[in-house]
Amino acid sequence: MHKTPFILDGRPLPEASSPHAGALATSRVFRALGLPSQIELSLNLRKRRRGFTEAQLIESIVLLQTIGGECPEDINLFRGDLCLQRGLGYEPPKPTAVREFLDLFHDPELEQQRPPRAEQLSFIVPSSNALEALREVQNGAVANISELYGTHGQQQRIATIDQDATIIESHKRSALPHYQGGRGYQPMLAVWAEADLVVADEFRDGNVPARQDPLTCCRNAFAALPSTVEERYFRGDSACYEWHLMRWLASDQRQKEAGGRIGFAISAAMSRELAEAVAKVNEQEWQTIDTEADGTKRQWAEVDFVPGERSEHKYSKPLRYVGVRLLKQQGSLFADGSDRMHFAVVTNLDWDGKQLVQWHRQKAGTIEHVHDELKNGLAAGHMPSQHFAVNAAWLKLSILAYNIASAIKGLCFAPQERTARMKRYRLLAVHIAGRMNRNNCVLGLRLCADADTIERLQMIWRVFDLPTQATSAKPLPRAG
Repeated sequence: MHKTPFILDGRPLPEASSPHAGALATSRVFRALGLPSQIELSLNLRKRRRGFTEAQLIESIVLLQTIGGECPEDINLFRGDLCLQRGLGYEPPKPTAVREFLDLFHDPELEQQRPPRAEQLSFIVPSSNALEALREVQNGAVANISELYGTHGQQQRIATIDQDATIIESHKRSALPHYQGGRGYQPMLAVWAEADLVVADEFRDGNVPARQDPLTCCRNAFAALPSTVEERYFRGDSACYEWHLMRWLASDQRQKEAGGRIGFAISAAMSRELAEAVAKVNEQEWQTIDTEADGTKRQWAEVDFVPGERSEHKYSKPLRYVGVRLLKQQGSLFADGSDRMHFAVVTNLDWDGKQLVQWHRQKAGTIEHVHDELKNGLAAGHMPSQHFAVNAAWLKLSILAYNIASAIKGLCFAPQERTARMKRYRLLAVHIAGRMNRNNCVLGLRLCADADTIERLQMIWRVFDLPTQATSAKPLPRAG
């Protein structure tokens, strides 16, 4: 094996071939979900009617991130792809056009609303009108994806919203310090766990703590849910332990809304008073949930505790506190020298404590997974601009790419493939070699792939139905 059996021919293939022809499946889903018309109705940023439409620019950015690009300049990697050009019906824009479009989301007056840091350290910059319009596009995509789930016998009638903030590191001059010592941004996201869809986001400076006004993102998340949802739940960590949020979740007004009351479980901030209440729980009241591999027991118990905040007594019904204890086996200690650690969960649910704690812990497998995919699998981890709203728009387009990929996996992939992360997803449905050819005035995409791969893409074409030009109404042939 000290030799290779071929030479590298430097002549490019003149045919309309592509190494990632599967990306056209993302374009099909983008269009089948009605996003071009939704964008045309919601966005009105470009004053000139010449050049690319806003839908074409957004579709190109979604394709850029789906293929694996991390910045607007990466669009050059497939601008010369004749196969994609013919499949899209246009040549993708240049990086300068992409950046000029993103700059339209910038509103300098909103950024100037930040008070001096000597007066107020953290400030949540309001969304520009353009960002609000893009949020409407996101909500439209969520609604149409949910409708497709119902059409194909997978109606999502339960909605659990998992909410948390994440840190996006950035070395931009405009990025502000965050609590981990670096600089960047700290957006808040809300995920519909059962459907694996991001339903709300709020872009924030790095110095804005997650506990500052989590209610806005939460309300936007529940407002984005379709009317077919019959049960609503909410899970959050201690950043969501904020009385305005919990009062809103527990309010009787929620019962009058579509979907009914909202059951929630939130990690409680361990104040001195709460820690003392947990410590007073009798030993015999602790019940074991499970035992970890090293022998550490996870236990729960009811905690008799009423917070001292006036707002709790004035506006809210008393909430239930469930204590959680990690107990080391004899002879083992935690890093602080103790053999036990205490936590607590606040809730308005009357579930068995074991069921409640286990259900609450499941949020780590949803929201944290989404954070990782957006930042590392897509391009949300690389902010393209010094302008706050431009970066906020970039995040929203990353979310749109994530939701499209999630819809494809949930509706078209085999059960064992639906948990595929973006790296594997690209192997399954994006980085597939193909060639565009014309036969009897019909433009067709032919794939260089095995039967299973071709069947997977044919399923996408069947589920996300879309009329095509110069094509008969015959059903798609099956692979093989």
